[in-house]
Order: sequence, then C-alpha cells, then structure tokens
Amino acid sequence: MNLLPQRTHRRGLTLIEIIVALALMALIGSISAATLSTSIQALDALETAGGSNRSARIVMRRISSALQLAYLTPNKTAVNTYRTVFVGKDDGDEDQIWFATLGHHRKIRDSRESDQAEITLFLHEDPDNADTKVLFLRESPLIDQYPDKGGRPMPLARGVSRFDLRYLDGATGEWQDEWDSEGAETPGRLPRAVQVVIEISSQDPNGDDGDQITTAYVQTIMLSMSSTQTRSVFAKGNG
Repeated sequence: MNLLPQRTHRRGLTLIEIIVALALMALIGSISAATLSTSIQALDALETAGGSNRSARIVMRRISSALQLAYLTPNKTAVNTYRTVFVGKDDGDEDQIWFATLGHHRKIRDSRESDQAEITLFLHEDPDNADTKVLFLRESPLIDQYPDKGGRPMPLARGVSRFDLRYLDGATGEWQDEWDSEGAETPGRLPRAVQVVIEISSQDPNGDDGDQITTAYVQTIMLSMSSTQTRSVFAKGNG
C-alpha cells in the first residue's frame, strides 16, 4: 500500500485567458459606468421635474383659493359703495384676470383688513430669460372703484411660458375664452368654473446650455358663489 501523499498539479492561467478576463472586466465596467451615468441623469431630471411640480402646486393652490371665493356685490347704488368685477382677457398664451375675492388673509396682526381683496393675475417679462415670463399676483386689501389697480404685485412663478384661462358659462354650459361681468353677454354674473393652464420651463440637466424642459399643469376651479349650472332638459333626473 502506498502511504505517501499524492501531489496535485495546479495549472496556472495562460496569457490568453488573462487577456480574455481583462477584456470581460473592462466590458462589464463600461456597461456599469454607462448605467450609472444614465441613472444620474434620470435622477437630475426627476429632481428638476420635482422642483417644477412643487412650484406648480403652490401656484395652483394660491390661484385656486382666490378664485373659489370670487364674488360680485349687487349693491351698486348705495352711498360710498365699491365696485366689484370679474374680468378675464384673452391674450393668446398670456391671459390676464382681475376680480374681487373673499379669500384675503391678513399678514399683519390687528391690521384693519377684512377677508375682501382685489386680485390681478398677469405675466411680465423675466429679466433673466427672454423666452419665459414671470407670473405675478397683485393683491390689494382695499376694494375701491379701480379693481385693476392698487396693491403690490408679488411673483408667483418664474419660467412661465403659458398662462391660459377659460371660463365655463353656467347658463349655456359652454366654455369661453373671455369673461366680463360688466359686458353685454354676461352682465353681473360669475363663471361657473375657471380652467387654468400653466406651462413652466426649467433647465434641462442633461442638455446643453439653454435647453429647457416645459411641463404643463391644468386645473379646473369651481367658483363657490356663482350660480348653479343650468341643466339640460335631456339631463337624467329632470322633470
């Protein structure tokens, strides 16, 4: 019986095997680097979009709170009365609107202000980007004979490339591009709802300098103090 330990012969890697292994490692490394780069670019895009989404939500919330409580006073003949209007002007992608609202909040304690205010929403040129605008909100706590003047404008959002408004006529059930509570078509009436479209442009993190990402935000806001929409005679449940 052979009691001597047997030797095992281990063969080393050949030069060709080493070269193939290195090539595979280089290939895997390049694929991993490309995947990481794509993931980082996607993360940057998501962060940019997230910032725009947060800005849009804040803007829509502010506009919605004011529009929901828009009102018109029927007392136009009393002494020292004030003037309330609801006017929306169509100007392509740069609409304007001014109205009276009961959604004002006092910013200074014990100030002599009520919940009434005059609101104007409009676009103005952005000094840092000629291709976009700044959306401003003018709020005046004093209701007077000049519903589109007074107060101080406050910027709501930058990089706005579109601010488009439409108005739902509760009497006809049709959408209109303009509204005038002092006009012949809708005298002394509020729209049943207002559709707000805002497009905000932001810098593309994966593009060249000047490349923009534009995102549209749409919301339909019901006005609490407008007349109930007239239902069609063909609507279900009508007598």
